[in-house]
Amino acid sequence: MERGGYTYVLTNKPRGVLYIGVTADIDARMIQHRVGRGSAFARRYGLKLLVLVEHHDTIEDAIAREKAMKAWKRDWKIELIEKSNPDWRDLFEDINR
Repeated sequence: MERGGYTYVLTNKPRGVLYIGVTADIDARMIQHRVGRGSAFARRYGLKLLVLVEHHDTIEDAIAREKAMKAWKRDWKIELIEKSNPDWRDLFEDINR
């Protein structure tokens, strides 16, 4: 696994509820979300589809990106997701190999 940090976006369906998170270990964090031990918000809305992952050189960079993305308009978040993942496919399998 690469060092640094990750920002990520979870959803329950294409264009559904969005959750933006940050972690130093994307594999472990996704497993937490998948088994219901992630955030209460993600658990409440069934957010288990990983639709965007960005790696950052430092965890501080990842935290700054997360804060910036959380301040964005919803349309901007959807545009970012659809630019790299137009089918809204679950990227968990890509990172968990």
